[in-house]
This record gives sequence, structure tokens and C-alpha cells, in this order.
Amino acid sequence: MVQTRSVEIDQAATPPLPESEIRAQLQRIQTSPEFDVPERARRFLSYVVEEAFAGRGDRIKAYSIAVEVFGRDSSFDAQSDPVVRIEAGRIRRALERYYLIAGQSDPIRITMPKGAYVPAFSRNDRGPFPEGNAQGKTEEHSEHRVGRWKPILLAAGILILVFSVLYSFLRTDELADAPMNSADIVRAVPDVPRLIVLPFEDLSRTGSSDIVARGLTDKVIEQISKFKEIVVIAGHPPETSGQTPSSGDAMAARYALSGGVRLDGDKLRLATRLVKRDDGSVLWAESYSESLQVRSLLDLETNVARAVATALAHPYGVIFRADASKAANMPPDDWEAYQCTLAYYGYRADLNPQTHAAVQGCLKRAVERFPGYATAWALLSLTYIDQLRFRYRLDAPSPPPLDLAIGAARRAVELDPQNVRGLQAEMLAFFFRGDVETALKIGSRALATNPNDPELSAEYGIRLALSGEWKRGCALVAEAVGRNPGPLGYFETSLALCSYMQEDYVAAEQWIRAADVQINPLYHFIVAAILGQLEKTEEVARERQWIEANAMGLLKNIRREVAMRIHRPEDQAHFLDGLEKAGLTVR
Repeated sequence: MVQTRSVEIDQAATPPLPESEIRAQLQRIQTSPEFDVPERARRFLSYVVEEAFAGRGDRIKAYSIAVEVFGRDSSFDAQSDPVVRIEAGRIRRALERYYLIAGQSDPIRITMPKGAYVPAFSRNDRGPFPEGNAQGKTEEHSEHRVGRWKPILLAAGILILVFSVLYSFLRTDELADAPMNSADIVRAVPDVPRLIVLPFEDLSRTGSSDIVARGLTDKVIEQISKFKEIVVIAGHPPETSGQTPSSGDAMAARYALSGGVRLDGDKLRLATRLVKRDDGSVLWAESYSESLQVRSLLDLETNVARAVATALAHPYGVIFRADASKAANMPPDDWEAYQCTLAYYGYRADLNPQTHAAVQGCLKRAVERFPGYATAWALLSLTYIDQLRFRYRLDAPSPPPLDLAIGAARRAVELDPQNVRGLQAEMLAFFFRGDVETALKIGSRALATNPNDPELSAEYGIRLALSGEWKRGCALVAEAVGRNPGPLGYFETSLALCSYMQEDYVAAEQWIRAADVQINPLYHFIVAAILGQLEKTEEVARERQWIEANAMGLLKNIRREVAMRIHRPEDQAHFLDGLEKAGLTVR
């Protein structure tokens, strides 16, 4: 007979919940296909729930989780090994998705609040967006209203199929070197998403809080504008309707961001929501809380604004997800070029060589029609780089992919020197040309331009690591992965390589097993090297067979391929040692 106990969550606000009901809810979540996480994340969630039941919530730390759940030894250091932090982020996103898709009517909500690993349990009574007043209390953990990844990738796949039929390869290599006048640039931008940011409401109604609300609004606009995939517009409050923007950009804005700011003792609280303007639906809502005693007000505002900007405007953020899920049903011509960027990020989810060609063709068509669209040029450059580093269609009758990549990246940066996707493409092009010093300088400049972009910071971190700065580079990748709401397989593979180079082969295997990019050939070489060092004979034999059947182009001159990616000779030798132990012939 199962004993029923009550688990207290917040004695001041919430009555205790029966343990039996929480267990039933945990089982409901764990068995749902909408809770899409690997097995180790399920063990993680079960562990912290059981620890909370046992009254050991104060002992739920990164160290105990790493040792008890992930099998790390007593030397585990959370600063150098981010596995717990990254897996916690995965669980948070999976729980959000579950409650959005399958668990809307469930009686109990299980969450893992940010900043800790102790689970929280509450009755599933979703209230409205916290508007608040001078005496009200702002909720700190309002629900993310975001879509799941499978419909997004399905939409992207449909787009790719459509554009692969509509378009074959055009004269894009000539376009990259063609001169462009200012008139071309003015009319050469497609209908990318527009977001209007309304002034945040001062809920405390004091002189200082009004200043904070206005300052925070300006900071959010500043940080979002660093992302070039969208256009951000400054709005005006309803009471100043005479000043409400009536320009084409403002009227065409598909999304609106609003919020309320409250000074509560020594806390600054911001509650925000993103609304789809055509139907008023709330796509996303979040609350932020910062201590006024920890840092200066300017730093505090910047910290909150960066978090908002990353959540909304990152290529895998809320706006991207909303657009990607609808893209297949949006036929207007001006959407075509933007759809190509959505299709690119769909391809990046699994690096499938079959979709690569269609995405590249789509982007070629986009830059021919909109030659001033810097982001499309940058993404086109990245597809040429993938063609080289993943050995896609190298026998295609065209100039060398690296030359095309450099030309497209150069055009992107010429059009918009602040476009970090263009700088990212330029960084990678110089890296694969062998000019590592220039590549890292460009990457550093890009990161300074937009430190909010985890896609960029992870790529820069990988280049640092591969150039020999493993500690600093891998730390940057790990931090970016913790903030990245998109597909993580490519970056988890990089963290596996980071662990391998530090001779932590057990952690390397755990990272590579978490990555889901098995269609990519480089993934299998990293798996083989790791298993070779671990002397897992049967498993490494399967990897060797896959490589010999699917990646002979890489295997023919693996020393050259490794040297193209890993800069220092001693690091190259370390990786090749793993391949030799896996039974591969190293030439």
C-alpha cells in the first residue's frame, strides 16, 4: 500500500500537495511522448523529485546530481563540467513544452525554477498575465508559451521541398562580386519579422520606478536590435495615442512586446509578454527578478534586457519558432527570402546532407531577388562552409566552396558590418582557409557586437578550443549551450570533443550520446575516437563499419581533414590516436 504524504512548497502561499498526486503527475510526464528528453534527463528529474520528497531539498546541488545521476566521480567540478546545468535547461524546456501541448489540464504542475535544481510543485491554475498594481505581487515564473521543435522542423522541411522544386542553382557566385549601389540596397530587403516594443508600464508609480521603466524599455530595444534577423520598432503607450507610430514598419509589425516594472523593496521585477498582433494571442510570457543591491542599476537593466532579447530574437527563439511553424502556410512573395532563413535553421537542427542542397539553392534565390539582404548572404556563406567541412557535393561543377563562402561572407559584412551572422561566416571562412589568427579576431569582434547570441558565442568558442585554447573555448561553448533554446546536437558534439581533449573519455561518451546528429559524418569520427580510447570493441566496430560505408571521402586523407579543423599538432595527434585505437587506417 502506497503511503500518502504531503509535500510543502510555499507555506505562505500554497497548501501542501499530497505526495501520491505528485508521483502520479511525474509518471504522467515521464511516459508522455511530449516530454522529449534523453533517459539521463528523466533520471535527473526523478532524482530531484525523490530528494524533495525525502526532505533533502537543501542537498540538491550540481555535485550531488552529477555523482548520483550522471556517474561522475568525486573530483567533479561544476565550473569546468556544465553537464548538470545544461541538462537542467533541457528539462525546463521539455516541461514547458509538455504543459503547453499535453499537460494543459493536468491537476499539478512540476517545474524546476531557474537558478536552482530543487523542483517546485503547484496546482495547475494558470492565471492571466500579471499586470499588477502598486500593491500587487508579480509572479516570477509565468509560463513560456513556445512551440515544440518537431512541427517547426516539419514546416521547414516543407519549405525546403517547395524551394528545391522551384529553384536550381543560379549565378550567385557572380552576384557576390557584383557592385551594388545604394538604390539596390534600399529596395533589397524582404519582409522580415517586425517587433514593436511598447514602453514598459511603471507599476510602482514612484519617480525612481518611472525612470527605471523607461530605462529598461530602452535597454530591451537596444539589445533586441543587435539581432539582425528581425526589425525592432520603438512604440508609444496608449495614453499618447497621438504619437503612436503609423509608419509602414509599425503597422506591419506582426509582434508586440509589453511589460510591467515594479520596484519591490530591494528587488526589480519585470513581467513581459509577447503578443501576436493579428489575433491577440500571447505567444510567450516571462518574469524576471534582480536584486538592486547586487549591481549598479545600469548593469541590472542590461542583464534583464539581454535575457529578454535572447529569448525572443535569437534564431531559435520565440519569434523564430512562431514564424517557422506557420511558414508553410504563408505564400506572399516577400516572405520567400525570409522563409529561406527559416529553412536554413531547420537544416541546422540535424545537418542532413539531403536538405543542405535545397537550402543552399533557396538562399541563392533569396540573394538574387534581394541582393541587399545581409542575413541571407551570411547563411549562404555558411552553407558553402558546410559543403567543405562536411564534404557535401564537393564534385559539383562550381568554384571551390571556400572561395564562394568568403565571397558571400564579405558581401554580408559589406552590407551590414553589425550583422553577426555575417561576421560568424567570415570567421569560419578564414578559419578553414588556415588563417586562424584573423578568424579569432573576427570572432571576438562579433561577440562584442552581440554577446546575447548563443549560436555565435558557441561557434566562436569552438574555434578558440580548436586553436588550442581548450579551457576558455569549451567554457564559452558550455555557457552558450545553457542559453541556447534551439537544437543542441552540433554543440553537444563539440562538448564531447572538449572532454576528449581533456582525456575525460567517460564524459566525452556521455556528451556524444546526447547529441542527435548521427547523419553527420564528423559525429561518427568523434564517436569512434572516444570508443577507441575506452576500448569498447563491439561498439567501435559498428562505428568503423559506418564510416567505411558512408564517409570514405573523409577517411582517404584523414590527417588532412583533422589538420583543417584542429590547429595544434599535439591535439591532432591526440585525436588521431583515438581513431587508430578504433581500428581505422590513418593516412
